[in-house]
Amino acid sequence: MQLQESYINKAIEEASSNIDKNGGPFGAVIVFKRKIIAIGGNTVTIDNDPTAHAEINAIRKAAKVLKNFDLSGCELYSSCEPCPMCLSAIYWARIDKVYYAATKEDAHDAEFDDNMIYKELDLPIDKRRIPFISLNRDFALSVFQKWKSKKDKTIY
Repeated sequence: MQLQESYINKAIEEASSNIDKNGGPFGAVIVFKRKIIAIGGNTVTIDNDPTAHAEINAIRKAAKVLKNFDLSGCELYSSCEPCPMCLSAIYWARIDKVYYAATKEDAHDAEFDDNMIYKELDLPIDKRRIPFISLNRDFALSVFQKWKSKKDKTIY
């Protein structure tokens, strides 16, 4: 457990130093074969990118290092329990395990509240606060049909 604690501490240190760079108080570390391959801080306000969370930035870096979108075999260490967006990215990246320090309740206490998103996900589409309107489904389905018939596709 000592090695895991050093990795989580690195993520927490990144979160702290990220504040000094005018970023958000979040940090993430990705480890592959007991070696840190990526460190990410939250750069939402620095990059004017709402997706630039620490975990997302670390995932992007790790994928470049491994030259693969599949991060199986990797572990992610986050200074805080991942938000719904980051949680989704972690699953898409196929990361094996996630360690986190602070909880989503701790983040809420620091004025980062993801609870609204969790609630929205449970609502039927027509009850969400942002309208979701389906258009041109048949056309879109033809693209999926094209994908399904492609012989040399890379499944992800």
